[in-house]
Amino acid sequence: MIDPQVLAFAGAVALLTVTPGADTMMVIKNVLAYGRGAGFLTVFGVCSGLLIHAALSGLGLSVILLQSAQAFMLVKTLGAVYLIYLGVRSVWGFWRGDTDGHDLSTTSTETHTLTQAYREGVITNVLNPKVAVFYLAFLPQFLNPGDPVLAKSVLLACIHFVFGVIWLSGVTLAINTVRKALTRPRTRQALEAVSGLVLIGLGLRLALEPR
Repeated sequence: MIDPQVLAFAGAVALLTVTPGADTMMVIKNVLAYGRGAGFLTVFGVCSGLLIHAALSGLGLSVILLQSAQAFMLVKTLGAVYLIYLGVRSVWGFWRGDTDGHDLSTTSTETHTLTQAYREGVITNVLNPKVAVFYLAFLPQFLNPGDPVLAKSVLLACIHFVFGVIWLSGVTLAINTVRKALTRPRTRQALEAVSGLVLIGLGLRLALEPR
């Protein structure tokens, strides 16, 4: 019999997954810049971050973010700076008209870009303190007394992982279809710059929000 708490958690994270945020914008940015493959690797990077949060929460390490204002501010600042950095890089690429690397013309370039896309997805998710606090404050509500905390935390995160992969992969395919229709590199770059501006806005909002 399926645990009703697991079903309740699945419903909650399904709604959470479709709510756009920094993870979604990171996927859109990389699809526009480098194509479908980079988008999928960003998706897996983002969702891998969920497993890291669940493991830290299960081990009790994420409680530091709730008990220590300094630790929370440090993680929040790092996350905000990272989002702003990626956004500025996208806008700067548009401003100077740089199209190098966008077609992934060589194997080495493609390998580097895919690795970079996965890394960006992981870092964006892991440095989001709200995700850590979500897993610490929300996830325990779906644990029964006597449950193996770490194992069930990872199980619940895997459910979130699956929803995230399905939804963000759909976003990747949709944006890639639009990307293919945009034959002019400058137009494609302009859309990438817009996604960069959104990332900058998300970073500034994260930095300025009170705890």
